[in-house]
Amino acid sequence: MEDGCRETSGVSTTVCPVAAPPAGEIAAICAAFGNDRHRMLDILREVQDHYHCIAPSIMDMVAEETGLTRIEVEGVASFYSFLSLTPKGRVTIRLCDDIVDRFAGVDQVAAVFEEVLGIRIGETSADGAFSLEYTPCIGMCDQAPAAMMNDVVLTRLTPETARSAAEALKAGTGPEQLVSARFDTLTPHEQACRMVDNNIRHAGEVLLGPVPAEAGLEKAVRMTPALIVSAIEDSGLRGCGGAGFTTGRKWRFAAAERAEKRFVICNADEGEPGTFKDRVLLTERPNLLIEGMTIAARAVGASDGILYLRGEYVYLRDLLEQVLEERRRRGLLGKGILGIKGFDFDIRLQLGAGAYICGEEGALISSCEGLPGEPKTRPPFPVNRGYLGHPTVVNNVETFCHAARIVDKGAAWFHAMGTEGSHGTKLFSICGDCLNPGIYELAYGHTVREVLDMAGGGDAAAVQVGGPSGAMIARDSFDRRLTFDDLATGGAIIVFNGQRNILEIVEYYMSFFVHESCGYCTPCRVGNVFLQKAIAKFRKGLANPEDIDYLKDLSGTIIETSRCGLGMTSPNPILSTLQNFPLVYSAMTKPNKDGIRDSFDIQSAIDGARKIAKRRSYIFDRDFTQ
Repeated sequence: MEDGCRETSGVSTTVCPVAAPPAGEIAAICAAFGNDRHRMLDILREVQDHYHCIAPSIMDMVAEETGLTRIEVEGVASFYSFLSLTPKGRVTIRLCDDIVDRFAGVDQVAAVFEEVLGIRIGETSADGAFSLEYTPCIGMCDQAPAAMMNDVVLTRLTPETARSAAEALKAGTGPEQLVSARFDTLTPHEQACRMVDNNIRHAGEVLLGPVPAEAGLEKAVRMTPALIVSAIEDSGLRGCGGAGFTTGRKWRFAAAERAEKRFVICNADEGEPGTFKDRVLLTERPNLLIEGMTIAARAVGASDGILYLRGEYVYLRDLLEQVLEERRRRGLLGKGILGIKGFDFDIRLQLGAGAYICGEEGALISSCEGLPGEPKTRPPFPVNRGYLGHPTVVNNVETFCHAARIVDKGAAWFHAMGTEGSHGTKLFSICGDCLNPGIYELAYGHTVREVLDMAGGGDAAAVQVGGPSGAMIARDSFDRRLTFDDLATGGAIIVFNGQRNILEIVEYYMSFFVHESCGYCTPCRVGNVFLQKAIAKFRKGLANPEDIDYLKDLSGTIIETSRCGLGMTSPNPILSTLQNFPLVYSAMTKPNKDGIRDSFDIQSAIDGARKIAKRRSYIFDRDFTQ
């Protein structure tokens, strides 16, 4: 796929040829998770880590231990990009292939790894030592180019540092030793900070400034659940992941459901390219996050929580597990929190496995249930019928952190910040062509121009607000304000200077959506492939003026008929650039008869799109609500 998402795995379609491990080993892995089919993703991640492949014989054994069919196990194993039915190396190197990394020189870095390791992108070495792959955004856009090497992250790679790393790996050095010779002696927090810089450029009053420990939770235990919900409602807090639904209303709806059991889930699967704010909060404010989840549990009557951590942030796993265990030891999680009889709440960590779609709350819940990460039909909504059929509150990392601070400082304090309809502060992840990429905590209402001045993006010609699913704006829109009612964003602000090719960026984003579609519904699975092909035709100068109408019409169809937010927002890179950069398109058109709209065989198109998306949909008739 020219200038799109590059292939991330080899061309081989053979199943894993490794010898089957002893049945007892697989049984032990399954038993560690209670032989629970809802923990299928955990089980398969463990298998992948141990054997570097999920072979057919292993799937048979897992199915037997968990009471599932082989096809159900394979449906999960084949869905997530970090799981593989073909052999992977003992060290898998995943180079971030995001557009920011491309502009920062990831191709030169990849060439060095290929040269030193003697394999091409998408291949595994003959001795099974190394696999080399491209992967979409891993949340390190402020320090690109970056790569994952098993569970280790390396950032700011250059051809020189890549060569040093590759040669060390080939000589037998472990990925951890590339970070520090004494890696194992460092605390989990020290390890995380050695791998990844936080890049906090501006600490605001709410989240990144001084935060007293447990102040919100200590006040929450003296409040009734209804008063907690009212405080969150009165503050004006809205979901910080992009959708902006009123947080207090969500909590109230969940609390009002008649149910014996409720759940609280934190969505830490920030896969939107250009977004990395939650990465910083997970590193520097993990206790504040857990405090916020615990307050939410008290408000809605939940006794169990799940922290869903994107697979690309696996390097934070030990840190978060340490925080959870320490809070249990201090009586801040578990039975009788802070000595309050009946206030029982605990959290388990659920790792993802490389699927952008799992940032959508229905797909995330499916993933937590041990299913492929496919969105759920709504209604019912998660607050009515969510995880395992129980009322479930799903909020993201930033939202829970805000909630804890609101309960401490009061609704009026938070409500006074920002603008009408957009209250409080917001974490902005700024990256791309700017001098000071990183995290900026600012009150809502700043203009794009003001933010660019802070980040050193004075020569910006285009800014992608909200990541690919947001909008790309031109200089004449830089005085627009970052609010829910003007330019809404989950946090990503990607800066592009005048040297960048707008259509190259658009084509990359469309290829990203094609690759990350779960493949469930035809409009998203097929329509985005045609949009990507259309943009490629514009880039080659082969489009005609009528093709612009084709882009608009097809985009509208995809938006109106897709099942979830991915499909509903996937045409945005095209629609926003058509609106804000019309001359880019008109300059690449010519009046001829070679239009895009040729007749085609729809079934052939669907089959082709399915291959590109690398997704297979499996229908589960088993009742997973019990």
